[in-house]
Amino acid sequence: MATLAIPGYGYGIRYEYGIFNQGIKDGEQVEQPDNWLRYGNPWEIARPEVLYPVHYYGEVVQFPNGNGKIAHKWIKTETVLAMAYDTPIPGYGVQNVNTLRLWSSKASREFDFHHFNEGDYISAVRSKTESETISKVLYPNDNRHSGKELRLKQEYFFVAATLQDIIRRYKKTRKTFDEFPDKVAIQLNDTHPAIAIAELMRIFVDVEDIPWEKAWELTRATVAYTNHTVLPEALEKWTVELLGKVLPRHLEIIYDINYHFLRDVRVRYPNNEELVQRVSLVEEPVLGIRPKSIRMANLAIVGSHRVNGVAALHTEIIKRELFRDFALMFPDKFENKTNGITQRRWLACCNPQLASLITEAIGDKWMTDLYEMEKLIPFADDPGFRQAWQKVKQDGKDILIEVVNQTWKQKLHIDKHSIFDCQVKRIHEYKRQLLNLLHAITLYNRLRHNPNLEMVPRTIFFSGKAAPGYRQAKLIIRLINAVADVINNDVITKDRLRVVFLPNYRVSLAEKIMPGAELSEQISTAGMEASGTGNMKFALNGALTIGTLDGANIEIAEEVGSDNIFIFGLTVEEIAKLKPHYSSWDYFHSDPELNEVLNMIGGGYFSPLDKELFHPILFSLLEGGDQYFVLADYHAYVECQERVAQAYLNQDQWTRKSILNAAKMGKFSSDRTIQEYAQSIWRVSPVAVNMATCDV
Repeated sequence: MATLAIPGYGYGIRYEYGIFNQGIKDGEQVEQPDNWLRYGNPWEIARPEVLYPVHYYGEVVQFPNGNGKIAHKWIKTETVLAMAYDTPIPGYGVQNVNTLRLWSSKASREFDFHHFNEGDYISAVRSKTESETISKVLYPNDNRHSGKELRLKQEYFFVAATLQDIIRRYKKTRKTFDEFPDKVAIQLNDTHPAIAIAELMRIFVDVEDIPWEKAWELTRATVAYTNHTVLPEALEKWTVELLGKVLPRHLEIIYDINYHFLRDVRVRYPNNEELVQRVSLVEEPVLGIRPKSIRMANLAIVGSHRVNGVAALHTEIIKRELFRDFALMFPDKFENKTNGITQRRWLACCNPQLASLITEAIGDKWMTDLYEMEKLIPFADDPGFRQAWQKVKQDGKDILIEVVNQTWKQKLHIDKHSIFDCQVKRIHEYKRQLLNLLHAITLYNRLRHNPNLEMVPRTIFFSGKAAPGYRQAKLIIRLINAVADVINNDVITKDRLRVVFLPNYRVSLAEKIMPGAELSEQISTAGMEASGTGNMKFALNGALTIGTLDGANIEIAEEVGSDNIFIFGLTVEEIAKLKPHYSSWDYFHSDPELNEVLNMIGGGYFSPLDKELFHPILFSLLEGGDQYFVLADYHAYVECQERVAQAYLNQDQWTRKSILNAAKMGKFSSDRTIQEYAQSIWRVSPVAVNMATCDV
């Protein structure tokens, strides 16, 4: 935004601890605190003068407001203070600077002197400790009730502070709220900040005394919602019990919003109570199965003037399946904004050698206009340029080998001329790290059965964190490391096959992986990945993609051409047809290689001291229905990997494909994405800053 001269703020929480540092002990993920602020943060500016109260709990009272209407007041609340910390975000090559404002929680009463004098020193600081817990840890484990309550308090904390800040800034130059949607655009990043809709209504109605209808009009015209996931479990729901306890006034407002909305639905679609139940913001209880809950995604849709997906396929899925009823009701509300990445971070910064080679060939305009990379296309047929490109890629591979040697105490010999096959992302069953691992075991078995087999050497890199409460994902990490231990220590592999898990995946590690990667694994179950951005980062650095027709893979394939990408597997439509009668057992029994691989996992080949260790993984694939169609796509994936190996033998042609992948990444710059948001959702134009003409 700053580079494009679009004025804007980013808001969030200044977490004292990041998500977590991932260690690996005996192959298992171990979470350690990520105390990223222990040495301070030189880039941030503390703003102790910017302090807003945030309220929780309490009760709501009603009283006549003198105009013949009933007003509401939220009383007897517990108060936490939100203090601002600002990080300036300068644009590239311009004089515009935007601000990232993060909120830190502070106690409203830091010290209880009465308790201290009574000798109760713990109680004297309890309020401070409890208040500051809100901004303590990113993503608390919400498997427990206390974790859920903290997560809700976190979401409301940053929403409440942010809206107070936005309204303060607006009121500096405006006496009424008539122009609010013209001067303010609020983009909800997924469902997590959806409570902002109820909070904005509370401020308008309870604090600013704006009539309900006018307040709702202002809210909907201001707020827009980006959906980032099709996974039902990621679409937040809060139980009525918890929401009513923590934010009682907001629960009332959500009920009022729902009342007005469903009244309109019944008028437009009479005698259709099934539709009413599906679109209601309130999910009714099912005895013994689920409690009465608030559907935050429904609130986000109803309270926004625009709803967008983050890839063309994803947007079609949310219109056709996830939010079908809403899309039929409000067809003009839904649109697509394919995600992007910034070339300034993911090429210029992380791969300076490649960036210099590109700039030497076509100039540096690609830094702010990634479509300029298309000028590389003719160079793909230039032998000298291809040779220079190969050298840069090899240097990237050498750096990655050094990262491996620094990470693991026991030096692992890696053939630097092997295919560097990388799957680095959050560990989740739908991303199908398991499918990649099944292929690794298949290659290992082929070598075991035929030690003299001619095979293109391959080094398979995994990296990624599993959510602390996600047991199956953590078990997958353990299986990856167990398989790596067996393969890497077997003399039969003779450096032809290596499996590496790089712990603690983060931006700084990704910056080392991307330049050295040659094959990018984007193999999620079709229809499950909203977009993906790792696929874009890899391709921009010249890696070829192996992937399903999922998320932004489809658009990448359209840009780079079918000859320069490896596509395999079931499509969204094919999965929909197969799903009602899918039997993973059929694939298990009909494919000898798959059968052998799964029997090795289930029989304890990779866990001789605990032969049942990986049974839950086997159970999910066979008894559990194989929810993510791993076995259904196995054969197609293995065949596609054989095409990859064959293509890699011709290094000249592989390099040509690599150059063309990078050259066709213009569409996937975040500059293009932000321009689309600015034009069609925010309705904001660039405001270039010229310091030479500014009053200081």
